[in-house]
This record gives sequence, structure tokens and C-alpha cells, in this order.
Amino acid sequence: MPLSNTSMQGKTCMVTGANSGIGKATALGLAQMGATVIMVCRDHTKGEEAQREIKTKSGNDAIDLLLADLSSQQSIRQLVENVQLQYTQLHVLINNAGVVMLSRTETVDGLEMTFAVNYLAPFLLTNSLLDKLKNSAPARIVNVSSESHQSGYIKIDDLQAQKGYRSWNAYAQSKLALLMFTYELARRLQGTGVTANCLHPGFVATNLAQSGTGPITRAVVKFIFSRGISPEEGAKTSIYLASSPDVEGVTGKYFAKSIPIRSAPISYDESLQQQLWKQSAELVNLPINV
Repeated sequence: MPLSNTSMQGKTCMVTGANSGIGKATALGLAQMGATVIMVCRDHTKGEEAQREIKTKSGNDAIDLLLADLSSQQSIRQLVENVQLQYTQLHVLINNAGVVMLSRTETVDGLEMTFAVNYLAPFLLTNSLLDKLKNSAPARIVNVSSESHQSGYIKIDDLQAQKGYRSWNAYAQSKLALLMFTYELARRLQGTGVTANCLHPGFVATNLAQSGTGPITRAVVKFIFSRGISPEEGAKTSIYLASSPDVEGVTGKYFAKSIPIRSAPISYDESLQQQLWKQSAELVNLPINV
């Protein structure tokens, strides 16, 4: 179904990492369908620039900007508080923001940055907004994972990569964790009217991997990522999962090019999913049975 044929009038959609790349393209696509879009950005100036651009291109003034640093649990909790105060409903949550750290870096909470931003932030944000989503049902949670999860494995005894850090391993683990969270979450949400799905956007030309690097490495990484598909192409599956009537009620699936596909065998391990959930809840100070 062409995206333009799907109306999102009356729907409130939240997109993290919305000032550039896939997130910005996703926010624009939803804005063009008439949705109220909550852009979650870390940088005020870049966020405002993207907000103005999306308003202009979409002709939709219902584009809001909320600031949050997703590497900080306190900042995420403040974001949740702001959403609770400012919006009566939330129909779509798209956990899009992501980073690749080429050297091990810790967040203000003392957690490894890649795992914290790519996985723990969506875990905390989503669980903290579940009541709002349930009260707005039918509602959808869309998690942007990556094909890189195929090479990932969950080190339950070393989620923070303290025993040896490799950038790609950390990234792959974070995306596998996000996928496993999606499957466990979908099971927990059965019967609530809230769906949870995950996706691989494709190899997209973004500035994702330019954090924590020197100028030479940054140039090499920038060249590699410049060879990917456009952010607009990469956003298509996120927009599809957020808006299409074709996936109304579909939950606990992994999509690529708007088609459900199988993810890595390990991602379906329910025992490991539950172990990961327990550890994650402890790391973000949420009840284990949240």
C-alpha cells in the first residue's frame, strides 16, 4: 500500500533520534500522513532545525520537539514525565536512536555506552510508557534493530563488555538484545491491544558510527556508511510498521523491506530472553515483573 494512502490523522507518534538519518526520515513520513509527531533529540539546535524542516516539507505544524540524552537514565525518566504531562495519548513509539562506539565508553550511569543507548534506553523508555500506550490502544511499538544481530551473542555475565571490548561485537549484542526484548515484550502484551515488532532498515548511509573516533577512523567509517541506501529508503519499514493497516494486530515479528523474516536462531531462546529481561530491569532500576 502506498504510504500516502494511509492516514495517521489523530495519531500521536514518538520517534527517538529524530533529528537525522532514518529517524528524521521516519518523522517526516509520519508527519506527511497527518500524525502528531514527537521528535526526541539530544541536541537542541539540530532538533529545532530538523523540526522546522519537517514542518515545512509536510505542511504539518503538529511536530513537537522533546530533548533527552538517551545515555542517561535520569534524562529518560524526565522525558517520560514530560510525555505524561503533555500528551493524553501515545499510539506509536519508534525506538530508532542508536550509536556505534569504536572504543569502550561509559555513560553517566557507569554502563557501556553502546548497550545503554541501543538497548537499555528502549527497554526503560518503552516499559515506562506502557500504561500510556495501553490506554491509547490499538498502539504499536517499533524497534529498529539490525541484520548485525545475526553475529551477536548475549554475554549474560558480561553485558557491559568489561572483559574485552570490540566495537562490532558490542553493537551486534545490543541489536540482538533489542530483538529479544521485542519478542518477550510482545508475549507480555498479548491481549492489551499493543503490538511490538522489530526491523532491519537495510544498510543505510547515516552518521551512526562516528562517535568516539579519531579523524582518520571517522573518515574511513564515513566513507563505508556513505555507500548505503538513503535514510528515506531505510525509513520505509519503520513507517510501514507504524502506520500500515496490513500489520494491525501483528506482533512479535522481525521485518526487513516490510516483510516478516526469521531472525537468528538464538533470538528465539525464551529462557535467555527472560534472563536478559531480569538483568535489564535491574540495570535500569525497574521491577523485574514490570
